[in-house]
Formats: sequence, C-alpha cells, structure tokens
Amino acid sequence: MFLTQTVPRQREIIEVVLRNGWDYMRRVLTGGKADEPQLPTPAVLKNIMVDLGPVYVKLGQLMSTRPDLLSAAYIEELSTLQDEVPPVPWTEIEILIRKQLKRPLEETFSKINPVPVAAGSIAQTHRATLIDGREVALKVQRPGIDITIAQDIALILGIADLVARTDFGQNYEIKSIAEEFTKALEAELDFTREAGHTDLLRRNLSRSRWFDPTQLVVAEIYWHLTTEKLLVMEWLDGVPILSASLNNNNGKDPASERKAVTTLLFRAFFQQLYVDGFFHADPHPGNIFYLSDGRVALLDCGMVGRLDPRTQQILTEMLLAIVDLDAGRCAQLTLQLADSAQPVIVSRLENDYDRMLRKYYNVSLTEMNFSQVFYEILQIARNNKIRLPSNMGLYAKTIANLEGVAQTFNPEVNLFDEIQPLITDLFRRQLLGDNPVRSLLRTALDLKSLSLQSPRQIELLLDRVTSETMRLNLSLHGLDGVRRTMDDAANRLSFSILVGSLIMGAAIISTKAQTSELSFLSSVLFAVASLLGLWLIVSILRSGRLK
Repeated sequence: MFLTQTVPRQREIIEVVLRNGWDYMRRVLTGGKADEPQLPTPAVLKNIMVDLGPVYVKLGQLMSTRPDLLSAAYIEELSTLQDEVPPVPWTEIEILIRKQLKRPLEETFSKINPVPVAAGSIAQTHRATLIDGREVALKVQRPGIDITIAQDIALILGIADLVARTDFGQNYEIKSIAEEFTKALEAELDFTREAGHTDLLRRNLSRSRWFDPTQLVVAEIYWHLTTEKLLVMEWLDGVPILSASLNNNNGKDPASERKAVTTLLFRAFFQQLYVDGFFHADPHPGNIFYLSDGRVALLDCGMVGRLDPRTQQILTEMLLAIVDLDAGRCAQLTLQLADSAQPVIVSRLENDYDRMLRKYYNVSLTEMNFSQVFYEILQIARNNKIRLPSNMGLYAKTIANLEGVAQTFNPEVNLFDEIQPLITDLFRRQLLGDNPVRSLLRTALDLKSLSLQSPRQIELLLDRVTSETMRLNLSLHGLDGVRRTMDDAANRLSFSILVGSLIMGAAIISTKAQTSELSFLSSVLFAVASLLGLWLIVSILRSGRLK
C-alpha cells in the first residue's frame, strides 16, 4: 500500500485528520470501509491544510483557484491561507546560494541582508547588492523542500487513487485532478520557469494601446545568476498596494491617483487575459506593489495562466452575455468551453442560468460583481456535471482577486465602468486583428482564391452529374432493424400471394374437372394452400405484430 512508503508522514496525517474530525478520510487512511465521500466543512479543511504544513498550504492555495470544482464557501476559506512560515537560518541559506553560484559569493555580491524580507513555504527572499552596485532580490529555495514535496506528492496521489475507486472519484476524475495539482507543485520547484514567465510578462506589458507601459513594472531577471533553486531579479523599492499612502504623492490628488492606479491595473490585466493570452494568475495585495516613484509593479510570477484565441473569444462573448443577462447564450458558451463531451441536458442548464441571472435583473452594472457572477456560472456548470478546463478556475480567481484589490484600494471603482471602453476594441481586434489593412488584404485574397476555384469546382460537379460518374458515400446507422422488418414483410406478402394463387388455381380446376386426375390435383392444391396459409397465420401470431 502507498502509505507504507512514508510511515512517519502517514502517522502525522492520520493524527491531523483525527484531531480535526474528518471521519471519512480517517476511514480511508486506516483501510476501513468508507461510505460516499464527504468533504469536511471549509473551516475544518483549512485547519487540516495549516496543520499538515507548508506544502499543504500551497496545495490549499492551488485548490482555491478551482471554483469549477469547489463551492464558493471552500474557495473563500482556502483563499485566506497565508503562505508564511518561519524563515530558514541564514547559515543554511548561504550554503545553498554558494552551491548555485558559478563564482564565489564574495565575487558576485557586495552585500546580502541575512534577514529575509519574506518567507514562504517554497522559498524565502533576501535583499542583496551586486558587485557592480545594482540592487537585487534573491529568491532562495528552502533546503530540502524538494524531498518533502516528493513525499507529500506520493501521499496525495495515493489517497487520490483510493478515492478514484469510488463513484465520487470517477465522476469528478479525482486522480487526474490530483495529478494536475501535483504537477503544479513540482513546477514551483523550478525557478527557471518562474523566471521565464516573468520575462514573458515583462515583454508583453512593455507595449500597449490601452495604458502607458512606463507606469507598469515587471522585475528584470538576471539570467546569468538564476538557477532552478535561486532566482535573482531586479529589486523594486515599494510597498504592497494596500499599504500605500498617497497623501504626499508629489502633489497629486489622492483620489485621482487611486483611480489612475486601478484603471492601469484593470487595463493591464485585461490585456493579459484577452489580448496576450498569458496572465499573472495571483494578483493578491502582496504581489502588487506601489513603488516610491509612483509606478505599479507586479511581483511573483510563480502562478500563471494561458488562454488560447478561441477561449479568449468565448470569454469575451461571455462578458456580453452576462451584461445582457442572456441565460441561453451563457449555456451555449459554457458548452463550447467544456473540456469533455459528456451528455448534458441543455434545457436544465439554461433554466439554472436563468434562475441565477434573475437575481441581477434589477441591479445596475455599477453594482454588479462580475467575479461573483462568473463564480456562480462555474458552480452551475459543476452541478450539471460539465467539466471545464483548469484555466477557467485561474481566470475566475484572477478576476476575483483583481476586483477585490481594486475595490479595497479604491472603493469608488467598478469593473464594468473600466472595461466598457475596451469591449468594442476587443471585438474589433477579434474581427480585424491588430492590423486591419493586413486582415482586409488577407480576406480579399481568400475571396479571390474562392472566386477562381469555384467555377472549376462547379464544372467538375456538373460534369460528374451529367456523366453519371458521381458517387455518394452514405453511412446510415441503426437501420438493421428496419431492413429486417422490411424483409419479413416482403416474405409474408410473397407467401400471401402464393397462397392466394394456389387457392384460385385449385378453384378453377375443381369447377372444370372432368377426370379423376384433375380432381386429385385440385385437392392437392387446396391442401398445400391451407398448410401454407396456416403456417403464415401462426408466424404472424408468434411475432406479436398482428395489430
């Protein structure tokens, strides 16, 4: 059994589960008979994650990005998990840094602050100065965390394998979900991935038609010093956005500055979501900094999401469907997003959306919480057994975090007011692309090609029709029963005609029989007709199709 591979950790998990009172998982872990799986209450689940340690805190944070799997109560509770743990002593951190550097520590850094500015479950961050005087941030992986995560991943996959044997596990594809979460955990151990994500985000946001790129900062990565366990990037001097004081901001009006900042954030994230298709998926207050020079910085690209052009178009249309309170369109778009082709009762889905949207019929757009509406859409999809791609959870969580931060920073802000000028531009871009002239020329070339090819194709079609060489390959399924029924009917009709002919022949012969041979032949014909008629009646009665 998988639990025997990590017996000490197994005992610790069982103790935590028993202490927090999750009876179902206690039976699973101890090999007892388990009934239908039941999650603990949101508060109990959060306590279990905290007691199990940093890795499970990180797992809880990942689970909070899946409103398509968990109800709003669980999402809200798990979203409060704080990724803060006691820092690792500097002596251990220094050893790891030295192992990661190609040159001696003293030749690379002129100064490193041994006191971390932040400490999380995976890594902790120190401020340092390079030999050339540039200020940098060192994100250093906690020593031994890779071994701990490997052990916990084995346990998570083992538990998922047990639950997957139940109807609950099969319906919700628990095993694939667990594999998805564990891959996300493993990915966070490779800081070169985060560095690549940071560079890509930095390039994407360096140009925009919606906002001034000079006002938004993403840290520069120092690739010659970055490894899988050490991330070295530009130091950004600022404070978390909700801690920013704008009262003495170079003579600017605090209210107008708050509005400018929230507008910048909304436009930057909507560019990521609907234009770039690559977005920062964790915009909580600690990852958005207000810098000392008045610019805004996005930190920590450890969690990112991707949207393909088709999904971007569907989500753009979903915005309009929500604004129009169009339940039918919401249902159609949800089915287009679906990750699997399981049968769905469309009328039920539409009715569920209609009941949900009715709550907003008398609510103005300025009072509507878009992220809450989208959460409810995901919940309805989940209740109708529709599995959506995992990036939908990241999308919803990103919008919710962004909306929450913006409303706390500037209570007067409203999402729909901010995106209204962008929707027209979004649809124009989807129809014409970034270069309308190029799109127009491409369409003209397609039409030219179609106009040149169509006459020839029509000529070939007419030639085949007139020369009787055209073949139609049709494949019709479910007609075997019809064919057998028609064969039976034809056979019975043939027998009926034969019986009738024999009777008529016998009758004609008997009326004009002048010899004993003709009389005998007439009797034989009557006997054969009677036997065949009797057999036909019996077969019809046995088939049960007399009526």
